[in-house]
Amino acid sequence: MTDDDGNPHGNADNNPDGNPIIPQDHPRAQSLHYRHTLVEAMHQKIVTPSGLCAHGRGEAFDYLLGEITTPIAQSAIKAALAALLMAKHPVISVNGNVAALVGEELVTLSHLLDIPLEINIFYQAPGRLEAIEALMRSFGAKNLLGVGDFTPAIISELSSNRRIVDPRGIYKADVVLVPLEDGDRTEALVAAGKYIITIDLNPLSRTAQKANITIVDNIVRVIPAMIKFAKSMRNLTREELDEIVNQFDQPQNLKQSLEYIIKYIKTHIN
Repeated sequence: MTDDDGNPHGNADNNPDGNPIIPQDHPRAQSLHYRHTLVEAMHQKIVTPSGLCAHGRGEAFDYLLGEITTPIAQSAIKAALAALLMAKHPVISVNGNVAALVGEELVTLSHLLDIPLEINIFYQAPGRLEAIEALMRSFGAKNLLGVGDFTPAIISELSSNRRIVDPRGIYKADVVLVPLEDGDRTEALVAAGKYIITIDLNPLSRTAQKANITIVDNIVRVIPAMIKFAKSMRNLTREELDEIVNQFDQPQNLKQSLEYIIKYIKTHIN
């Protein structure tokens, strides 16, 4: 019996803690590393089993992009940063997968842009919110919303648990970065009058289709790229930032992303 990379189960070398050793020359080394990170996070209550399924679904689309950040995605990243920098009350939403995959990088971005992070999760398993909070604080998160004692606010356009938000954060936000987001929540937040930025590897998903700006790329590449671009874009004038956002065309962004995938597939058919 083998796993999805053809490795025999039970025959892999392991570290002393029982975790598999991933050879650096393995063609899927980075991918396997992130999968293992999520599995470990699931054992720590940070990620749910459904979160593992969602990651696998997205990873399949990453293969179709050649596992790179395309020029199309770079343009979307810059537009997203411009929108965040111009916002009056920007917020970055954090769920379990996001915390496990890029929690430390998000804290860096949060500090760099002076934007609060808000933990907002669908599956309210006992201890899960606390586990995510502990992880984010271990990375140095300071302005962390959605935790502690606060009177919750309700996004009336939504019926799931994620309608419960922090009144200091998502509820009053004008621009929200919601990476790895559910389609229904993206749609509800847009209906509530918020400008939504998302990160989604599938340009055909409801999340990608409903957001104002969709970065069609892997979050593990996007957040470091946002940090890099933010260092220079912080110095742009409001007029320059406004021009970047106005020049961004979301329908064209999605169309070009899909065309890129189609072209990639065609060039790799023997």
